[in-house]
Amino acid sequence: MKKLSGILLLLIAIPTKSDIVFDFKNPSFSGVGTGAHYLTIENQEHSRKKAIEDALEAARKAAERDADNTTMAKFIRNLESRIYSQMSKQLVESMFSNDEAANFGSFTLEGNVVTYETLTQDTGEDVIRMRIVDEYGTETIIEIPVGTGNFAQDPDTADVDFDLDEEWDV
Repeated sequence: MKKLSGILLLLIAIPTKSDIVFDFKNPSFSGVGTGAHYLTIENQEHSRKKAIEDALEAARKAAERDADNTTMAKFIRNLESRIYSQMSKQLVESMFSNDEAANFGSFTLEGNVVTYETLTQDTGEDVIRMRIVDEYGTETIIEIPVGTGNFAQDPDTADVDFDLDEEWDV
């Protein structure tokens, strides 16, 4: 039995002959899965570039917001708003004045030419025709009826005197 176990041990311990096989794990060297590997690298590079571009764009927008929210920028916007409001008020007063209303006029505002004139239509109704031409030549015409609206009072009850102190019988 000792001999049999020794022979078995000897047979198990005898090395067998085989070729040494070496495989690269990197697909760039082996060629196996190369396309997917290249796509992965391309996607990583694209993601990095996109993240950098997005960060730069966010920083630029933040700088613009900060510049728009300075005290001076707020002051200038407020001043412009008040100037335009005053100009608008003066224009409306000159067009609709009962004393000496302007029959025509023109002015330029930031590249837009605004002209207006008072016309009498065939129906006898007076209108103010306002023509606005922008810097590209696009024309907008607005016709405003004069004297047809009673904005301060209701024409049906204009002569009615309401006495709120009298008692109502219901």
